[in-house]
Amino acid sequence: MKMNFLFPTPVSMFNYNITDKEKKVIYKLKTIQNTGNKVSVNRKVLDSVDLKKLKIFILKSVNDYFTEIYAPKNKVKLYITQSWCNFTKKGEYHHKHSHANSFISGVYYVNANKDSDKIYFHKEEKDKLKVLTENYNICNSSSWWLPVETGVLFLFPSYLMHSVDTVKNNDTRISLSFNTFLKGDIGSDSELTGLIL
Repeated sequence: MKMNFLFPTPVSMFNYNITDKEKKVIYKLKTIQNTGNKVSVNRKVLDSVDLKKLKIFILKSVNDYFTEIYAPKNKVKLYITQSWCNFTKKGEYHHKHSHANSFISGVYYVNANKDSDKIYFHKEEKDKLKVLTENYNICNSSSWWLPVETGVLFLFPSYLMHSVDTVKNNDTRISLSFNTFLKGDIGSDSELTGLIL
């Protein structure tokens, strides 16, 4: 059998070795309660001068992803609109959600246990018929997980639902999340979709 995968959802990973100095900036952030865990009060974390190199890496990764996946005809770039950190201790979790008012979103793992931490992605379309599955694969699953570890950045379309399981060990899982939006000429006047942002 020959199989084609139509309209896939791209989830990409990039690596960056975070420095001790950058970690200290993140560890000192004030937090408030979120659903299942804590989130930084600061919603512009990547605007910190001490995180400049990390921000440059993230912006380059986002624009590489955008160029590779969307292959824009016109001059279009993405910029970071918000960035914040998530702190998840033993017994806590990161609830299922997506990111509204954003084009591409990302999660960079500042501290994660590669043996137990995973990010889950969820399919939102409802099956018309539910067939019991013996062997799950990317075609018949309603969710799929990928292992995470310190230093890994995940990029994905902002509409994609995702979550992270309950932390079972004594390490605090710390992630830096962000949203992006488009800047430039994204439409076509001749197709009546002209839009310059």
